[in-house]
Amino acid sequence: QVRLVQSGGGLVQPGGSLRLSCTGSGFTFSIYRMSWYRQAPGKERELVAGISITGGSTNYADSVKGRFTISRDNAKNTVYLQMNSLKSEDTAVYYCNTPTAGYWGQGTQVTVSS
Repeated sequence: QVRLVQSGGGLVQPGGSLRLSCTGSGFTFSIYRMSWYRQAPGKERELVAGISITGGSTNYADSVKGRFTISRDNAKNTVYLQMNSLKSEDTAVYYCNTPTAGYWGQGTQVTVSS
């Protein structure tokens, strides 16, 4: 059974940091590109960051460049999203995803508020 299980997230003050994790099972994690998406209330789901199979290539939405870092550990079947200098507009449900296979994590709420 294919699973992407997310952890991390929660409530943080503006300027704070959080790290999201997403661990895959039931498929060969190391051969898939991975991505993080987010969906804020009333908005469409948007791509936040993506990472290549080896981790050597990454891409980011303009809104998070310089603040978020995507990484992966294929030995642990896990992809991470380190989020720094968080802003209120980063508040959303965050999802990990395998773009080519269409697998999705369960979603994790991130709320940035004072």
